[in-house]
Amino acid sequence: MTKRRVVITGLGVLAPNGNSTSEYWDALTAGKSGIGPITYFDTDKLSVKIAGELSDFNPEDHFDRKEVRKLDPFTIYHMVASKEAIEQSGLDQGDVNMERVGVIIGSGVGGIQTLEEQHSVYSNRGQRRVSPFFVPRMIANIAAGNLAIQHGFQGPNNTVISACASGTDAIGSAFRTIQYGDADMMVTGGAEASITGLTISGFANIKALSTRNDDPTAASRPFDLDRDGFVLGEGSATLILEEAEHAKARGATILAEMAGYGATDDAYHITQPAEGGLGAIRAMRNAVNDAGLSLEEVDYINAHGTSTPFNDKTESAAISSLFGDHAQNLYVSSSKSMVGHSLGASGALEAAACVKAVENNMIPPTINYTTPDPECPLNYVPNKAIETDVNVTMSNSFGFGGHNGVIVIKQWNQA
Repeated sequence: MTKRRVVITGLGVLAPNGNSTSEYWDALTAGKSGIGPITYFDTDKLSVKIAGELSDFNPEDHFDRKEVRKLDPFTIYHMVASKEAIEQSGLDQGDVNMERVGVIIGSGVGGIQTLEEQHSVYSNRGQRRVSPFFVPRMIANIAAGNLAIQHGFQGPNNTVISACASGTDAIGSAFRTIQYGDADMMVTGGAEASITGLTISGFANIKALSTRNDDPTAASRPFDLDRDGFVLGEGSATLILEEAEHAKARGATILAEMAGYGATDDAYHITQPAEGGLGAIRAMRNAVNDAGLSLEEVDYINAHGTSTPFNDKTESAAISSLFGDHAQNLYVSSSKSMVGHSLGASGALEAAACVKAVENNMIPPTINYTTPDPECPLNYVPNKAIETDVNVTMSNSFGFGGHNGVIVIKQWNQA
């Protein structure tokens, strides 16, 4: 079977350093951090007091107050980011068969804000006071379901949950759905709104989070010798994937080509990556092979790059092992240095950065890189963006449970 080519025709972003794709990209290339003190709740009793919250975002600018009460923030984020992507792609212009348009998104935890809020109501006030909207606000599939209802998308619709690889695996699954002929267009990406006291406490108690509370913008420092953990973030990013001939027939603007996807599992440990990054190596190799490319054709890797001691050295080792001599020619950077780690949304935000890198021939930096780590020997684009030809990009996502998801996005070439 000849694989159908898949292109990207729309992007939408909500991130801690930008409430649109253009704001996000401008912030990334300027090295602007969106990390700061937590404002959503009182952190006096918490050891970690910083996160990557959305800035100047008001749900009531997008939905009326009655609708906001029915939606968890992760659904709101998804629907707002998707609106931008849908408008850019022209999917809302009435010339598309909605039975051939689907939605697949990723979320690590879904409606955890609703879960925590309603559990408190139940514990303090009993069953009668629990909201009838509790379940349809909280369940992880509801963001994709709400988007389909809002726009009339009647194609395949589901939600991928693979921890921090969720967004990337969702994009890969949407890619396959179009390749296999089950849809012509897919709305895909990830959404997360998990900055809560309980989530912070859980990650803090496994020593995964940075405690650099006195200097929030410098707290996320992937690949730097002095890194001490990741910073929790939130947000959403949406990509519109489309079969190439379908996009050309309706005159859509093609931003880039979605070229390859690889997914594996370490089968090793619930939180730590496998020694030497063996699962990551296989996922990266599979993605490049799926794209029909050689390793030497990859120009840029948007790394998982969490700023944790284990991940960064293991990912560096995996890249070095797989790419061999070419590893020294690669540019590798971590967007998480500026927006933190948004769990299931992180892969989608990073995929959006890869599309923009291809579009603009520019590579965003890894900020807060001041002290090289001998165990991280690659070019991490320290602190300043680089203008260079960017033809082929890779985005890595790795999650608790040993999940590895990798996608390859490249320049669109009609030939």
